[in-house]
Amino acid sequence: MNKVILMGRLTRDPEVRYTQANNTLVASFSLAVNRRFVRQGEERQADFINIVAWSKLGEFCSKYFKKGQQVGVIGRIQTRTWDDDQGQKHYITEVVAEEAYFADSKREGENSSNFDATFGAMPTAGSSDFEVSSGDDLPF
Repeated sequence: MNKVILMGRLTRDPEVRYTQANNTLVASFSLAVNRRFVRQGEERQADFINIVAWSKLGEFCSKYFKKGQQVGVIGRIQTRTWDDDQGQKHYITEVVAEEAYFADSKREGENSSNFDATFGAMPTAGSSDFEVSSGDDLPF
């Protein structure tokens, strides 16, 4: 199984390109992901992980993700190789995003809206018209 779940901060705004073959949008960005443990007396370390998002997900990322935001990405690891103009072989390991989420907490003064902060996700329970005001209203 090849599944990656990451949460980190964007190191730069997503960069958008289009493929030459069929003009498909691809957004690429990097996440700074903190390591889980800190050695005593050292600062927390982070890994910088390259992410690529294709088509509609790439469009979503390029439109709403900005440098410094905390985001969550679910995807798969992919490795590629290519030769440059001088014949030098290059290797890259990256995460191909399949899902992307906002992970920052809502800031003071932001407008409340029904915008779902997850690309392609089902609406959350809070976005429906049904609301229970207290436990006394429940039939059980």
